[in-house]
Amino acid sequence: MSNLSITHRQVPIRVDDRDYELECQFISPEKTDRDLVIFLHEGLGSVALWRDWPAQLCEQANCRGLVYSRYGYGASTPRPPEEKWPLGYMHIQAEKALPALLEALDMEHERPILFGHSDGGSIALLYAAMYPSRPKAIAVAAPHIFVEDVTITSIEQAREAYLNTDLPQRFSRYHQNPDSAFWGWNDIWLNPEFKYWNIEAYLPKIQCPVLAIQGKNDEYGTLAQIQGIQRIVSHAELCIIDDCRHSPHKDQPEVLNQALVAFIQKLNETLPTNP
Repeated sequence: MSNLSITHRQVPIRVDDRDYELECQFISPEKTDRDLVIFLHEGLGSVALWRDWPAQLCEQANCRGLVYSRYGYGASTPRPPEEKWPLGYMHIQAEKALPALLEALDMEHERPILFGHSDGGSIALLYAAMYPSRPKAIAVAAPHIFVEDVTITSIEQAREAYLNTDLPQRFSRYHQNPDSAFWGWNDIWLNPEFKYWNIEAYLPKIQCPVLAIQGKNDEYGTLAQIQGIQRIVSHAELCIIDDCRHSPHKDQPEVLNQALVAFIQKLNETLPTNP
């Protein structure tokens, strides 16, 4: 990226009487008069797996960025093998972990724009519902608001690939402990009780602007996910992308960037920027 400063550091946080370190990447942190975009990764994501897409977006939108790996992912503190994610693991990330990180960074008074992908999109929705006045806006790509059969089928296929291919070795490029990341996510989604997971009851509490994005060919969910968001959050805008699977930032980055830049510009025509 031509005009960007990018730094990394480990940030200690405390959640439920446990101490963790989270891997954080800061994009153009000196632009304190510009919007802050916080990137929330998918269920198998990390800082490294985003590659340079967050920096591309920040450059095009002239924003600051905070990219971080959640507990158990990337170079953050790994999950012990015996620890299983609870059914409400995304609720915990929204209610406790993200606020703890912002407090540790002295950013608790910011009004960020959240961009969440997949699990990260669900976390962004929950955060905006639990703390309605905190985010300036949220954009969610391929979020989950309930569990679909197509999602479970794809996650079962991912399990077979992890057990029978070189997927663990490939994951080692993006996660300090690939088993920590993969099995934490895979085990909870394939827990029979998880099929009843549903966050639709939280959505009416969302007050901030919402952009809900999904690829037409998403193998992890149908358009019922983002259409469900708009049904409940009437002011939500939809962006449906052709020739796109589960990861718009990989499959159609130019289309996604155009939509996000327009969304951010529209926000700043009607809302004040961060002081």
